[in-house]
This record gives sequence, structure tokens and C-alpha cells, in this order.
Amino acid sequence: MAARARLSPRHFARAFLTETGMTPGKYVERVRVEHARRLLEDTSDGVEEVSRACGYGTPEAMRRSFVKTLGAAPAEYRRRFHAPPAARTAPTRNG
Repeated sequence: MAARARLSPRHFARAFLTETGMTPGKYVERVRVEHARRLLEDTSDGVEEVSRACGYGTPEAMRRSFVKTLGAAPAEYRRRFHAPPAARTAPTRNG
């Protein structure tokens, strides 16, 4: 990201923190967890597929990030929040 912004990594990290209130690493972790959370809720893809789709090196890395961020492992999160297929479709209008 620093190279894209044409800044040194150190200067980029400072500017990013000033603008967003979080480090670039924390931001990337938050985006990955959010994307993984949505995939676990809305798809039936396996945890390994979801972890790859979200940029985690391993499912274990995603599990650690989930536990740290959300207080639950991915499998537990899915059990609690996965929407059944019927609930994901928009209701039809009768009329």
C-alpha cells in the first residue's frame, strides 16, 4: 500500500493511522474478518475455501483472527449466524 501511495512504509503507516485511527495491519485484518463473516453467513463454502477467499494463509490463521476479533471460531460463528437458503431469498409479492 505504501508503494502505491508513493510513501515510505513508515510514513504511510503514520498517515494511515492519523486518517483512520488504526494501523494498516489492523485495517487489513478487519476487512478480512468482515469478508469471511459475510461468506460464512451467506454461503455454504467450507472454512478452508472461505479462508483462501479472504486472503488467509491457512484456516488456522483465520480461526485465530476470528477468535481475537469476534470471540468465536469460524465454525461456531457459522452455527450461530448462517442464514438458511430460504431466509436469504427476497420474499415475493402476492398480488
